[in-house]
Amino acid sequence: MKLYIITGCCGSGKSTMKDALAALLGNEKYACIDCDEVGLNWWDYKGTDHESKYKDDTMARAVEMAAGKDLVFVSCINPQDYMSLQVIPECIETTNFIVLCPADEEIVKRLKARPAERGFTSDEIIAPHVEFNRWFRRNKGKFSMFIDNTEQTVEETAKLIEKFITRS
Repeated sequence: MKLYIITGCCGSGKSTMKDALAALLGNEKYACIDCDEVGLNWWDYKGTDHESKYKDDTMARAVEMAAGKDLVFVSCINPQDYMSLQVIPECIETTNFIVLCPADEEIVKRLKARPAERGFTSDEIIAPHVEFNRWFRRNKGKFSMFIDNTEQTVEETAKLIEKFITRS
């Protein structure tokens, strides 16, 4: 199984991209799954003696849901944590990180536009997400694919990713 992790900070367009890619790639060979769809809740792990298992369990559940298809997995996964801390299911042969990284101002604009119940209600809450975005930008040469999607449409970005996935 090939694993394509679409990552980036909150507001980078990951979930939107998952929906666009699911339509482009179809479901015969690829399973497009958002970490929010696996049925696990971070708050069930937070503060427990097995808090670190959340990422492992989420990945394992996504692999199970993919049922042998190549997996396009959407999550805010930090690639450093994935490589050094996460238990990677044996069926995963290769992992490709696809980073969505719009301009910081675009992240702020997108997060402020979200409904208040999503929790992005102040500059203090948004600031760590902008910092995570900057981390991706500083490390852009370390990923299989890095996309600054500030000025791109969803369709343009999805086509770039589709091309990368179907050729790798």
